Amino acid sequence: MSNATQSALRGSTREQPGKTRSAFGGIEKSAVRRASDRPDFTTIQQSEEFRDLRRRLALFVFPATAFFLIWYLGYVALAAYAPEFMAHRLFGEINVGLVMGVGQFLTTVGLTALYLRFARRKIDPMVDRIRQDAGELDR
Repeated sequence: MSNATQSALRGSTREQPGKTRSAFGGIEKSAVRRASDRPDFTTIQQSEEFRDLRRRLALFVFPATAFFLIWYLGYVALAAYAPEFMAHRLFGEINVGLVMGVGQFLTTVGLTALYLRFARRKIDPMVDRIRQDAGELDR
């Protein structure tokens, strides 16, 4: 055993009078949760609040994902099979393909911002309620 390990196990040599020596590393209580401290995840999963949370999340995520995939695959298909359409100039050197390509980035940023707003307003409060009901926020 190294000197540092032995010192840690013994505790500080400069203990103040009147103070009792604490456990290893100054940790007063165990950092490991007992089984009785854990929420009942099966009950949470079967609760109406949790099902509502999953339903709301799915009502946003699936349509948003479908929209983006159709938009992206449409862009790729047009680039592959309609190059003359994509090369059509809108103004100056700016063509349809360039505008749609930049639109891909803007759509990604827009969907991310929409999801953050949705999660902050709808999902996070529901998660907080579920955690509170399970006793998670009391610790």
